[in-house]
Amino acid sequence: MFKNTTGIFILGAALLSLAACGTVETEAKYPTGLDRDQTGGDIYGERESIFGEGGLKIFGDKGEKEDDNGIGVNSFLWRASLDTISFMPLASADPFGGAILTDWYTDPETPNERMKLNVFILGKELKTQNLRVRAFRQVKRGGTWRDAEVSADTALKLEDAILVRAREMRIEKLASE
Repeated sequence: MFKNTTGIFILGAALLSLAACGTVETEAKYPTGLDRDQTGGDIYGERESIFGEGGLKIFGDKGEKEDDNGIGVNSFLWRASLDTISFMPLASADPFGGAILTDWYTDPETPNERMKLNVFILGKELKTQNLRVRAFRQVKRGGTWRDAEVSADTALKLEDAILVRAREMRIEKLASE
């Protein structure tokens, strides 16, 4: 009797497995034209890109804006920032994220003081709101560098210098066209 019960159990399990196979779809179902019409045209919904609204443009675009260069930030602000702080050593520069980080710079005239800058370009338009500069200062006391206060207008003066240079570059470009 034990052999028959085991055999029946195995046979039942096999039949259940085969019956379950009938409900498995073996072919992928792709959206048809009807599916697209019901969902408003885009069956996948709103898609985002890591390169922003227009995507990464390598070879340009017929409908591009004045300064749409494919790097994600305003190219005039980017180049003017690099130009303005060119006397300082760069630690990092990310044109897609719009971040320029300098290493510590010591002016030969003030060997016991050093500066470091972080420049952030926040958009594609040549606007004051799209530029931020953060300045850091240290002084040497007793052989070690200690953080010191930075004048409140230091970052603003640097932002102004970068903006002036960016506008000059834009005017030069427009004059050459």
